[in-house]
Amino acid sequence: MNDRFKPSVVLAAVLSVSAAANASADTAHIFWKDLRPATQAVAEDAGLPMIAAKLPDHGETLSLSLQDRTIQLAGYALPVDRDGDLVYQFLLVPWTGACSHMPTPPPNQIVLVTPAHPYKMSQAYQPVAVTGALKPDKEKSQLFILDGVSVIQSGYSVRKAEVVGVDTVPDTITLPVNSPWSFLNKKKN
Repeated sequence: MNDRFKPSVVLAAVLSVSAAANASADTAHIFWKDLRPATQAVAEDAGLPMIAAKLPDHGETLSLSLQDRTIQLAGYALPVDRDGDLVYQFLLVPWTGACSHMPTPPPNQIVLVTPAHPYKMSQAYQPVAVTGALKPDKEKSQLFILDGVSVIQSGYSVRKAEVVGVDTVPDTITLPVNSPWSFLNKKKN
């Protein structure tokens, strides 16, 4: 390499590493409770996860404290728009089975995610972490499930999201053993 280009290459590498470190430092690692207003009921009641029908506002009150912030949130991906194993849009939900096998979470516990690049997904409810700008944005999505079509309202969206698979979701809800949906608790290998 020509000696007069070495300082430029070194400077570009340093700036690149510095920009990546700043982007990571500006990312708020959040949990599902952060999407609820502080005054809203806790996530579990009567042996079931929080569902919209149990809440006075049906879970439509959104938390605006994280609006337009870059966040990272782990949850379970439920495909909305897919072609084979490539997913172009999905709902991020706080527990497995939400929206299709059991009652729908409130809108403030559902995030509509559009990945920056199609995400290769092997199964519904695959645990993922999503990073991107969070927007309070109520949208309705059609979800095609075995027994028909459901219309699901999400309270937030993340567009151009970076999506990575994860082993666990730190704040997932484990259903009680006597719940009719306890089969969803089984660990995936």
